[in-house]
Amino acid sequence: MSEITSVELQAKDKNRCNVYVDGRFYCGVKLEVAIKYHLKAGMQIDKNRLDEIQFDNEKSQALDKALTHLSATMKTAKQMRDFLAKKGYVEAVQDYVMERLEYYKFVDDYAYCRAYIEGVRGKGKRALELDLIKRGADKNAISEALAEIEEDSGEAFAVLQKYMRGKAADKKTLNKAFRYLLSKGYEVDTVKAAVVQLGDIDESN
Repeated sequence: MSEITSVELQAKDKNRCNVYVDGRFYCGVKLEVAIKYHLKAGMQIDKNRLDEIQFDNEKSQALDKALTHLSATMKTAKQMRDFLAKKGYVEAVQDYVMERLEYYKFVDDYAYCRAYIEGVRGKGKRALELDLIKRGADKNAISEALAEIEEDSGEAFAVLQKYMRGKAADKKTLNKAFRYLLSKGYEVDTVKAAVVQLGDIDESN
């Protein structure tokens, strides 16, 4: 058995409270739930029982919050699970909500990756991959989405033209431009195709 060490009203939502178990934050619950089940400091309770209380009373509310959070922009599965955890929902509630969201395709990491890739300009595949990893997208979804696109040398050339503004197209500057495009995540072949439009390069420098 564990002990509830504190039950505190949330600062931003007076209709919810945070429950601390054994001195550490455990979950958030609606105030009416805390009152109904007499949750208070000093109470001995099994954590599984606390999970059941939250799951039965908050799964619908958690789903509503998740859908509202999704209404602004698409999210990865990890971003949504992190959101639910931050709101104080226990794992059982998180699992229920994620199952519903994925079943109805409200959360789809592959679709998220495709939309992100299509909406970003001036970055190569490697940079896009790193961006999607940071957003918590599923690695298989990232690989699948990136495999379906070809890097645009014309887009890379546009990035290069912006970089070269006011600069002389000499060998030293072109070599710097080559490395600059690599830093933007473009693959070597794409970089070559863009840079050779301006002049020769020395890839050994």
